[in-house]
Amino acid sequence: MDIEDLATRIRAGERRALARAITLIESGRADHRAAARALLDLLADAPGQALRIGLSGTPGVGKSTFVESFGMMLTGQGHKVAVLAVDPSSARSGGSILGDKTRMERLSRDPDAFIRPSPSQSALGGVARRTREAVSLCEAAGFDIVLIETVGVGQSETMVAEMTDLFILLMAPAGGDELQGVKRGIMEMADLILVNKADGDLKPAAERTRSDYAGALRLLRRRPQDPPDFPKAICVSALQEAGLSDAWAEMQALAQWRRETGHFEARRAEQARYWFAEEVRRGLLARLDHDPAMRARMAALGAQVAAGETSVERATAEMLTALGAAP
Repeated sequence: MDIEDLATRIRAGERRALARAITLIESGRADHRAAARALLDLLADAPGQALRIGLSGTPGVGKSTFVESFGMMLTGQGHKVAVLAVDPSSARSGGSILGDKTRMERLSRDPDAFIRPSPSQSALGGVARRTREAVSLCEAAGFDIVLIETVGVGQSETMVAEMTDLFILLMAPAGGDELQGVKRGIMEMADLILVNKADGDLKPAAERTRSDYAGALRLLRRRPQDPPDFPKAICVSALQEAGLSDAWAEMQALAQWRRETGHFEARRAEQARYWFAEEVRRGLLARLDHDPAMRARMAALGAQVAAGETSVERATAEMLTALGAAP
């Protein structure tokens, strides 16, 4: 693979080259990882810096419908939109459906949009392991807005907040009362709560839910990266494309305020530090899989624990000592 040629084609905005590059960075092969690092180094000085928006919500809340309607509105305004949709992988077979491009039929045909479904594999937090690197590739290809649609498992999807500028939480009408709203975790990280499906018979319920969450947000401790009226909750209807322009205006206002106050760049720097530490942790864990001696020692200690010959704590301490990371 000619990495320099691939980088040139990505800079030119070729979607096929971008798709090929994302496949490369998602590969776990050692030679592919080396090629991926070389590609990212070549694209490190790319001028593009997209607004990164994370979208989370439970299954059935209408994430894909929202992403398509929202993405079509953005491309209609002249933006280039990349959608990185993370699909859950089977714990048994490891397979994923990857059906987001089928769900977003209109957006997938838009020449100013790019949709890439990726399997979550063993990654936790609602995102795929290499989503952050895929975002960098999309920026280098000239996309000015990157939407990251998470798996959609609920309260534990917080890792997407570590790779985005804005974190949007989609909720369904009658999805919980005010007490549900003050649950920690994903709720504390949301910059904007969108109560979807605010149409037809569900519209009154959606407004009540919005009011409940607005009240709950006022009970949470104020964050330094928020202006006085954020985070906030508003109603939208992805099906009828109602409220999308209001939601976009709120996102733009928040991003602009953070840029003017220095929170935007500070957050990006903090995220870079976080992912550096995360990659080091992953590298240490990978050593257990790729080093035959460590793998054999792990298996031996595991057998001793299973047989009751040693405790979990003692075996853990011995393994960490062997790794040079004394407990």
